[in-house]
Amino acid sequence: MSHSAIPRRAMLAGLGLGGLAAAVPAWAAGKVKLPLPGGPDQRDLTTTFPGKGPMILQRTRPPLLETPFEVFDQGVFTPNDRFYVRWHWASIPTEVDANAYRLKVHGHVDRELSLSLDELARLPRFEIAAVNQCSGNSRGLFEPRVPGAQWANGSMGNARWTGVRLKDVLDRAGVKGGAVQVRFSGLDEPVVDDAPDFKKSLDLDHARDGEVMLAYAMNGEQLPLLNGFPLRLVVPGWYSTYWVKMLSDIEVLDKPDDQYWMKTAYRIPDVPGANIKPGQAGFKTVPINRMVPRAFVTNLRDGAQATAGSPVAVRGIAFGGDCGVRTVEISADGGATWSLGKLGADEGPYSFRRFEGDLPALAAGTHAIKVRCTNTNGLAQPMERVWNGAGFMQNGVETVSLHVA
Repeated sequence: MSHSAIPRRAMLAGLGLGGLAAAVPAWAAGKVKLPLPGGPDQRDLTTTFPGKGPMILQRTRPPLLETPFEVFDQGVFTPNDRFYVRWHWASIPTEVDANAYRLKVHGHVDRELSLSLDELARLPRFEIAAVNQCSGNSRGLFEPRVPGAQWANGSMGNARWTGVRLKDVLDRAGVKGGAVQVRFSGLDEPVVDDAPDFKKSLDLDHARDGEVMLAYAMNGEQLPLLNGFPLRLVVPGWYSTYWVKMLSDIEVLDKPDDQYWMKTAYRIPDVPGANIKPGQAGFKTVPINRMVPRAFVTNLRDGAQATAGSPVAVRGIAFGGDCGVRTVEISADGGATWSLGKLGADEGPYSFRRFEGDLPALAAGTHAIKVRCTNTNGLAQPMERVWNGAGFMQNGVETVSLHVA
């Protein structure tokens, strides 16, 4: 990709979903079994959605598509055509005229801006590798079950994002003294008149930290429409509710944002790990924010089989949440003993990181394989699963049952 411009094909009008609403339910890719304790354990695979390969169908309107977990064994960067999809409102544009598109910057600023994609592309280019993870990733594994999309572990992905720093855009507008937050919204709209438009806000210092960015490309290609074309907010280390897609409006605020999507929705218990007991009440809540560490085995499915007396190779991916990965430990005995995995290339503090290890020859029987990430801030995954009523921030240590005979 050239430094001076977005790829010219991104500038063509009419890049879109076409007849998305009319396309369903023409599933053609079979079914997949998900290990959801509350069911249903069978989900459709779909190849219907433009720009996407086989994906697990969670919902059609708005589109919620989960990445099949075997994709994560193929590398640390998730292919664009297998990257999960999550929208809040069903009324999303089915095409975007990139020539006519403008990003509005307004509010508590010296100069209101209306920026074209070409104007944005002339700002200094910035690139970062970062995991995008739905706040409710793994919600389907919560026990007792909680309402919401019943994701397994596939509402996450890692990409190399290319675009411009939000700080550079804000500096061009000139932020006035007294500004406290920056609010973002996109081209998607509520389906009924009295529903709240989807908007998210960041504190000004965070918005100007030099890492929060506006991405026009992922993994060296233009953003897929379903993942936010033509422009997406990228907030490294934070849950994807803040990663506003089809970004069209940036408003600098001189008071804290008190609209629905900050004051009411996406709130978590203000306790370590957002972890409470079912039925617990009387706790303070705060907006969801930084991600927490996770690790997954990717080459062994639950119930995999191995030969007694032979070593077993284990590999997977880990990420530190809001910082890098310090260690990944592997256990073959349900967590009684641990050994350090070997870490792969470091693509940056917010990226997936590969790990691998060899288990010793195992005796016949069923073995609980566990993996645990500790991040560079010293925070380790909890041994037990997290629970809260929204189904957010799951990061309990994952277990894979291995049958040895």
